[in-house]
Amino acid sequence: MNVLSAEVTRPAIRFGSTVLDTPNPKQLSRFYADLLGWTVDPEDDSDDWVTIRSADGAQLMFQQATSFRAPTWPDGQVPQQFHLDLMVADLDAAQAYAESLGAVRRESPDEAEHFRVFLDPSGHPFCLCQDD
Repeated sequence: MNVLSAEVTRPAIRFGSTVLDTPNPKQLSRFYADLLGWTVDPEDDSDDWVTIRSADGAQLMFQQATSFRAPTWPDGQVPQQFHLDLMVADLDAAQAYAESLGAVRRESPDEAEHFRVFLDPSGHPFCLCQDD
């Protein structure tokens, strides 16, 4: 539903970035940097905030959240706040690599042949999805 009145126009708003809460930004940023083949931004790397970037400029940020509670998905006690879908050519190879970095496989009742669900080192769910 569009609730804008005639005298209000949409200002310039653009997507900035995705920020993941975690008790350990350095650890989680390095997990995703290694998993995605991205680099940690040396100018944005502290104990409470870290940014990683791809070669083409995409970025993912991590902020310290000392009271973070990992989602207990799929049971819903602590709801899933978000998840990442990461596209891969070879699910088995990507799974082995993700697990070597600390990902934990989390079988899901709605999982299909073309994707697998994992938890990152802070407990955020993410999916490895077969790229067609």
